[in-house]
Amino acid sequence: MPTPVDQRKKPLTIKIHVSSGAGVDITWADNHTSHYDFAYLRDECPCATCNEKRDQEQQHGATKSTPISSPVLPMFKPKIRAQSATQVGNYAVQINFNDGHNTGIFSYEHLRAICPCPDCAATFRNLAK
Repeated sequence: MPTPVDQRKKPLTIKIHVSSGAGVDITWADNHTSHYDFAYLRDECPCATCNEKRDQEQQHGATKSTPISSPVLPMFKPKIRAQSATQVGNYAVQINFNDGHNTGIFSYEHLRAICPCPDCAATFRNLAK
């Protein structure tokens, strides 16, 4: 029997501001509004490659500011932006980032769980654990 969908994780409106670079704005079925910067979404990408990298960083005690290996330091690192975005069925959004990464499919459930506001963090992230 399928698990019932939590209505709070269903979006009413989704606005992806690709051309302005402003990020993603979602109004949820419970009228909560979430804003996601593209850099935040890139850091929270749910794809297997990014999950593996986060797992390796946790195992080695590395943080985002402490890389596992020390590649050549770039003089300039462009701001993370979206080049395009595509809706995936009725359940997700896929974003093509300017760093070439495009394999993450951001389900609405995942987006609600990573909402940056403290209320959603307390409600949805604690449920996921």
